[in-house]
Amino acid sequence: MKIRKIIISHLFILLLISSCSTKQLIVTNLNVKNKKLSQEQLKSWQHKDIISDSIFGISLDKAYQELIRNKKGKEIIVAVIDTQVDLNHEDLKNSFWLNKDEIPNNNIDDDNNGYIDDVHGWNFIGNLKGESLPRTNFEYVRVVKKYSDIYNNSMCDSIYDSKCKTYKKALKIYTYELKRVKHNYLMFTNWQIRYNNTKKVLKPFFPKGNYTLKVLNEIKTTDTIILKEIKNMRNHINWEQSDEWSKRNTAKEKKYIDYYLNINLNNRQKIVGDNPYDIKDTNYGFHNVTKNENQINHSNHSTKVTGIINANRNNGIGIKGISNRIKIMPLVVSTYGDEYDKDIALAIRYAVDNGAQVINMSSSKDFSTNPEWVQNALKYAEKHNVLFINCASNENNNTDVDTTFPNDIDNNGEEIVSNFINVGASTYQVNKYLVAPFSNYGEKNVDIFAPGNDIFTTKINNTYKFVGGTSYSAPIVSGVAALIWSHYPKLKAYEVKEIILESGISYDMDVILPAGYQSEKETLVPFKSLSKSGKIVNAYNALLLARHYKKWKKGKWKMKSN
Repeated sequence: MKIRKIIISHLFILLLISSCSTKQLIVTNLNVKNKKLSQEQLKSWQHKDIISDSIFGISLDKAYQELIRNKKGKEIIVAVIDTQVDLNHEDLKNSFWLNKDEIPNNNIDDDNNGYIDDVHGWNFIGNLKGESLPRTNFEYVRVVKKYSDIYNNSMCDSIYDSKCKTYKKALKIYTYELKRVKHNYLMFTNWQIRYNNTKKVLKPFFPKGNYTLKVLNEIKTTDTIILKEIKNMRNHINWEQSDEWSKRNTAKEKKYIDYYLNINLNNRQKIVGDNPYDIKDTNYGFHNVTKNENQINHSNHSTKVTGIINANRNNGIGIKGISNRIKIMPLVVSTYGDEYDKDIALAIRYAVDNGAQVINMSSSKDFSTNPEWVQNALKYAEKHNVLFINCASNENNNTDVDTTFPNDIDNNGEEIVSNFINVGASTYQVNKYLVAPFSNYGEKNVDIFAPGNDIFTTKINNTYKFVGGTSYSAPIVSGVAALIWSHYPKLKAYEVKEIILESGISYDMDVILPAGYQSEKETLVPFKSLSKSGKIVNAYNALLLARHYKKWKKGKWKMKSN
């Protein structure tokens, strides 16, 4: 184990003096032992403190112990724009928002908000039968479909025509992916034919079909055909290739052909029934936001996200979320494939209109057919003092170069709202592996990092699982934002954002550029260069800065570092 010196800036420690007065101590230089965590430590590492526990989490446990131990706080609604969710999970039963003005299942819009029986939220990809859209296109396929009639048979200058530029980029990806997937599908199909022939030749030696290396090695023959198939079967066993392997991979590629890359797919019209390219067509969807046993199960992702935010901290089972004073408002827009901009935009507006103060969206895409709808919804949220927190996504790309959606930037790269936080993923390792290898990054377009690898959280059917992705970094920041607002409810959305970014922990060290994990030679860059704040969120610091926010803004309370 190596001892590494790191620099932590803006790290506040509140020391309780015997006289009950408080004293602020600023620490900048600290020796930290980079250790391997046990399985039990991994289950809650993201809540630990670098000083108290020598584990680089967000200091949530310390915040509860020293700052908000006996303080109840105001209840905060966090809208989770995601998949369906497991409402009955043992650790989430009391986690969800309840629309008290709506009488369940009476088929009446009791509160006149435009949504019938929306007791817990709304499913924007559902229908009155309780069905949900099972799969849909990737967005770049929709872009190709939308603009093909305009640009496909005519020349366009992609330098000056932004829509043409988007179309050409989407078409290039679509063409490549369709060719790749069709090749893979044919490869797996042909593999199955060859495998069936191998089994047929070897059937006399394996009448029950239980192929083993031991029996293969014991076969005595000079028949060249049998010897060839013995070699093939030996390779199949060593490479763990079987009928099930072929079936699984063939089915996967078939789904890409039939759904994700199918430019003629029209299942949305058949199931949901709306026009996804008409923002005024709002009379669609259904109130069922939980899993449907008769449909493809889409509940896992949102259930994992929800657990990170507010799994019950006091029931003695499962995991601890960030706060019990948070209620989750599930808004379903996600299925297998990319979300529609219309659903995202209307979900944001629903959240705002029905009392959410924080909106978490743990998904993103590389293209957007109607980005203006989403950005107008973000402006609506900003106007109503609602904070939107989004994951940076998992392509290990520089988002300053490769834009993802949704975002808060215009065509010139300038921010258009003050209520948007984009979150990258960090690990528990205080070394060059501090940034998760899959995480997107960007000095302009990623605001802050948060733990997002080896996160233990809730899974459907009363189970739990370790997960990784920026999808799980965003809800940590959403939880911290809600925690701040719970104890300091007079703050504005842009102030909560400022507090989160300013109070994070900065590590003055070089880390592997996420894209560098895929190359033969690692590229080391300063951690501070990978996001706007150059920091990782810290709940303890954020609550302390929120307490002194007005004084800090007036220059009467300073954050110091040596």
